[in-house]
Amino acid sequence: MHHISWIAVIASTVAAFVLGGLWYGPLFSKPWMREMGVDRTFKQRTPRPVLFGSAITLNFLAALVFAVFVGPAPSLLLALGAGAGVGLAWVGPSMLIALPIAV
Repeated sequence: MHHISWIAVIASTVAAFVLGGLWYGPLFSKPWMREMGVDRTFKQRTPRPVLFGSAITLNFLAALVFAVFVGPAPSLLLALGAGAGVGLAWVGPSMLIALPIAV
């Protein structure tokens, strides 16, 4: 197994969690709720601790797998390229496949 930079994994986990909070909170909560058909009176089924615990756990798992994927000491260019490749080749197509279901 590769040497893993645990500081980078934890920093990435925290950054993803904070950015997700901003994205679904003050930045885009109103348009997101409108597009999802949710209003402010919507009763959330999942308790917040479970929701946030799941989010941080999955962010940690994603950061850990990416750290293994890029290796122990990737250059910035390699890491950016790998991130773009993963987004375009794996994440993007999976979201596009699900798009007709959501529409």
